[in-house]
Amino acid sequence: MTNADGPPIPVIIDCDTGVDDALALLFAVRHPGVDLRAVTCVAGNTDVDGVVRNTLTVLEQAGAPDIPVARGAGRPLIESARSARHVHGEDGMGDIGLPAPTRAPADVDAVTLLRREILASPRPVTLVPTAPLTNIALLLRTHPEVTRNIERIVFMGGAVACGNATPVAEFNVWHDPEASAILLTAGVPITMYGLDVFQRVVVPGADVRRLRESAEPGTRLAGDLLSHRPATPDVAVDSEAGGIGDAGAVCAVVDPAGITTRLLPVEVSLAPGPTRGQTIVDRRPRPGEAEIHTGLREQPLVDVALDVDVDRFVKLYLTTVERL
Repeated sequence: MTNADGPPIPVIIDCDTGVDDALALLFAVRHPGVDLRAVTCVAGNTDVDGVVRNTLTVLEQAGAPDIPVARGAGRPLIESARSARHVHGEDGMGDIGLPAPTRAPADVDAVTLLRREILASPRPVTLVPTAPLTNIALLLRTHPEVTRNIERIVFMGGAVACGNATPVAEFNVWHDPEASAILLTAGVPITMYGLDVFQRVVVPGADVRRLRESAEPGTRLAGDLLSHRPATPDVAVDSEAGGIGDAGAVCAVVDPAGITTRLLPVEVSLAPGPTRGQTIVDRRPRPGEAEIHTGLREQPLVDVALDVDVDRFVKLYLTTVERL
């Protein structure tokens, strides 16, 4: 993390592009405080080849075609792949008719690219996964030495209150619970940007319309994507408003004061059944019975985002994506 006046933060995004992953990429390439060193792709919102295609197209539309992009895992560690096309459209991008990319991805896989870029960075990297965490788990298990040059992991995933894939599980964690559990043992500082804040940052309809009317391709794309990313029903906004979703995690990297966090124990439910994929966040003010009687509870401590300054992040997002 750094302040707005410091040098750019080296960032790598691991994504499943996806409408709101695309919004995150547009923000990252346009914010002067972010040095986006690479983007890695994993199956999630759509199949991994579709994710690669979407990522390359978004970067080209944003005017950042030279950022390396690599194909990663096509399915979770254990489960079969389960896409979210019912949310993101058949192409994963709201079916808005984006052109095919003009370049190919890197000639290495995602784990290889992650290791290379993390270790080559002159400053410790902030890793921002906005997708199922399969690539990150494979990286941590295959190349644990990368943690020496990771400043922080800010991941979009999990929930304190309620889920969206199930009543208790958020999609990214639910999609690959074992990978999510591995992430929590990375041994580096971790921020969980979960559904509790994810669903609240909504761009008003008037701003979405202004973006859509822009003559600049990247700005116009942000508006088109927001128009296909409706606000959640519990947010009182006009019908044309759109949530920035995953992009909020990148906003939290450049402006960490925009979220309120608490350092709390977090674990992922891995057992079959209705709680599988739940992030269990312990907010109890005193030790529970298990700790009192056995002393066995040793869950990783995570900076869990519990609140967000919505107006601040909306302003930050808009001023960034409209930057030429």
